[in-house]
Amino acid sequence: MNPHELFDQQPGATDFATLPLSVRMRPRSLDEFIGQEHVVGKGKLLRRAIEADRISSVVLFGPPGVGKTSLAYCIATTTKSHFCVINATTSGVDELRRMIAQAKQRKRDSGHKSILFIDEIHRFNKAQQDVLLPDVEDGNPILIGATVHNPFFYLAAPLVSRSLVLELKALSVEAIQTLLVRALGDGERGLGGRAIKADADALVFLATACEGDARRALNSLELAALSTPAAADGSVPIDLQTAAESIQKKPVVYDRDEDGHYDTASAFIKSMRGSDPDAAVYWMAKMLYAGEDPRFIARRVCILAAEDVGNADPLALVLANSALQVIEFVGMPEARIPLAQAVIYVACAPKSNASYLAIDKATAAIEKDTVQEVPEHLKDSSYSGAEQLGHGKGYKYSHDYEDHYVKQQYTRKKVRFYEPTSMGYEAKIRQRLEKLRGSQR
Repeated sequence: MNPHELFDQQPGATDFATLPLSVRMRPRSLDEFIGQEHVVGKGKLLRRAIEADRISSVVLFGPPGVGKTSLAYCIATTTKSHFCVINATTSGVDELRRMIAQAKQRKRDSGHKSILFIDEIHRFNKAQQDVLLPDVEDGNPILIGATVHNPFFYLAAPLVSRSLVLELKALSVEAIQTLLVRALGDGERGLGGRAIKADADALVFLATACEGDARRALNSLELAALSTPAAADGSVPIDLQTAAESIQKKPVVYDRDEDGHYDTASAFIKSMRGSDPDAAVYWMAKMLYAGEDPRFIARRVCILAAEDVGNADPLALVLANSALQVIEFVGMPEARIPLAQAVIYVACAPKSNASYLAIDKATAAIEKDTVQEVPEHLKDSSYSGAEQLGHGKGYKYSHDYEDHYVKQQYTRKKVRFYEPTSMGYEAKIRQRLEKLRGSQR
């Protein structure tokens, strides 16, 4: 199958040269496919199935521009299958039945398998999905469905149960940079025939601003190349400002591995610690706008909730951790809302670093002083022979005493690391500890 065949099978796509760069640069084999190593990396289940020509029906879901169509095409080329493409937004039952009948006829006449690629498959209603079931069960044609939605919620259960469901992730900045460089150097399908001089920071910006969407990055690069006047030497310069105009997003100073990144993250953390929710949300918005991974932000919130809020408001860490989990489940852009909620809550919460100081003091004691042996009455007494060794002897079970507390030695030498503050809920903890520490029982 040559690189033009895929497009010849799509209505209206007769002139390869006029197709968008993102379409022309689609990979022709698994070796050209960039990203999604968790699915098609060496030794992964799907790759082994493809290379062994034992592929069954698959449903691919994930954000736009992450390679769902490209992966389907690579599967077809690797398995030497006929590739049929339809879009569920414009196709109906009649076209489905016709393509299925053609696949069966092709199998009978030539023995060639067919892959039926259905883009936006979630658009099919239950009746349309039911049409696919008998033939998906038989594996002729092999179904590859693509959707931006979770198929477990949007597709009929019988269809999902007959398919391998795989989630594709947003592409990394590095992966998209690789695709952009490849497009600039490809003279047959890409922009290699033009004397384009693209600045490194322009490519990094496109790869970041597209938010994991390779289609958007490639088409923005092509727009920049086609709309920028040539210089005196005939070259086409693409600088940062041109890249920003082509993708319609303002560049911000935020280098992922340089000062812009660390300075902004520092301002974000210090704003939350300083109880300024407005500044914290501002720096968070800057990081998200610049393409920062929201999970990075959520992890910083979790750390700060424990380090700087601590037991002054134990719910802060619960909310921060919930935001991190929601990000994994929901994804962007919606995940920015619970993330903002967590940031604002943590920023507004009463502050205490007593837990942070306690673990630092305890660690320093372990490092500098002789490490204490566990007292005999606290040692494990659950195994045979422990009693003969005196392990557990004299241990007092707290729940056998009034208020579920009894005075008891828990280290051989007395230590004091945790000093609760009078902030928020920690004031109650302090009050209780003072009472217990002064108790004679």
